[in-house]
Amino acid sequence: MADSNKLIIFDTTLRDGEQSPGASMTKEEKIRIARQLERLKVDVIEAGFAASSPGDFEAIKAIAGIIKDSVVCSLSRANDRDISRAAEALAPAPRKRIHTFIATSPLHMEKKLRMSPDQVYEQARQAVRFARQFTDDVEFSPEDGSRSDMDFLCRVLEAVIDEGATTINFADTVGYGVPELYGQMLRTLRERIPNSDKAVWSVHCHNDLGMAVANSLAGVMIGGARQVECTINGLGERAGNTALEEIIMAVRTRKDHFGLEVGIDTTQIVPTSKLVSQITGFAVQPNKAVVGANAFAHASGIHQDGILKARDTYEIMRAEDVGWSANKIVLGKLSGRNAFKQRLDELGITLDSEAEVNAAFARFKELADRKSEIFDEDIMALVSDEQQSHEKEHYQFVSLSQRSETGEKPHARVVFSMGGREVSCEGDGNGPVDAIVNAIETQTQSGAELLLFSVNAITTGTQSQGEVTMRLSKSGRIVNGVGADLDIVVASAKAYLSALNKLHSKTEKLNPQM
Repeated sequence: MADSNKLIIFDTTLRDGEQSPGASMTKEEKIRIARQLERLKVDVIEAGFAASSPGDFEAIKAIAGIIKDSVVCSLSRANDRDISRAAEALAPAPRKRIHTFIATSPLHMEKKLRMSPDQVYEQARQAVRFARQFTDDVEFSPEDGSRSDMDFLCRVLEAVIDEGATTINFADTVGYGVPELYGQMLRTLRERIPNSDKAVWSVHCHNDLGMAVANSLAGVMIGGARQVECTINGLGERAGNTALEEIIMAVRTRKDHFGLEVGIDTTQIVPTSKLVSQITGFAVQPNKAVVGANAFAHASGIHQDGILKARDTYEIMRAEDVGWSANKIVLGKLSGRNAFKQRLDELGITLDSEAEVNAAFARFKELADRKSEIFDEDIMALVSDEQQSHEKEHYQFVSLSQRSETGEKPHARVVFSMGGREVSCEGDGNGPVDAIVNAIETQTQSGAELLLFSVNAITTGTQSQGEVTMRLSKSGRIVNGVGADLDIVVASAKAYLSALNKLHSKTEKLNPQM
């Protein structure tokens, strides 16, 4: 059993967070985030859903072989095939957890599962019993728990604890919960179930009504939960999941109220937020709590005066405690390879070979010749770009020339490789980016629909690299492509090709909601 004063942090960015339309990640991207989550010191990393696709299986297996300090977890539906697949993927992990679930609300059982309550009860029991053959750490979730019948929930959860479930996760799958009611429902479950003390109780809340964090904290304080399931930046399908950074800083800042300990290294919160945002292409809104650009900004004269006199007049947290710092220039064009490699280590960036380090260093020197001030965010962006180019992608950017003049139709010429063959194409458009997309489409003929075009500055100043996100849709699939460059037109071409690469991938996923 867990320490009653310790709050377990279960991060599901790589599983539930990835279910945001367009947030799908490659194996290498998942590994980078998993390594950063370990630096953040999360207790459990839900690395994916092993049975959903071969790609997810391989990513979980790779993460299981790399992560040493955190528990590595895989989601599985309540059937032998899913559970066996999860166990196989998790085999290399020193510490592993199988997380199995089945819906328990009348609506889900009737309309989705087409199963009777008795059938769901038996399947839940058998799933936990089967999972215990592979690990002693088994978590069970009643999907759509907050809309389930209390008597039936008690019956199911008592049974799965008897079968050996060590964590019970009360899932507010559709964000239906209201803090007081959700917390009280969890408390009632723990009071009515005779063996409830044999398991750690967990909360998993969605943000459809904007109450995911509030519901999770109510589950902790009223319901007695000692595990919170959350994601970086609140990433997740629909309106997202409980935001890890908000839970952590609420519990830490108001320790007088919560009285709980968390093992998180809070100085890694902002770096983790930036990495997830960069990889998924989901920008963090400026006024987002803890990790937004304005989270510690003060525009009001009264506030500024107060801050200058005593910082705690308007700041309940210190920016540096969550990883914010002034954009320090760390390297320049005269910096050597060893200094560059050391900075990669300090940023938690691990490259698999000396060849990759050399290639990233060459990109750094090229950037330093064009940009006088190199920031940490620049290094993270160029390494991400370099890693993408080494993933044997079908489309790879080579070069472009573009002409745009007032009163004239913009024109672009793009050179890129397609299946290892270099092609050149030209196109006109209503603007430079439209011209680039039209040029690329003359060769790829993808037929994809552009849903989102977003440009963000990686750092401050006019010399900042631009980070472009393109979200494409085709045949029901939605993907994000991200590209970075000092020239935002070049970044746009890279982003479009990156998105096309993801559409070109044949890997399909199942997205169970939880």
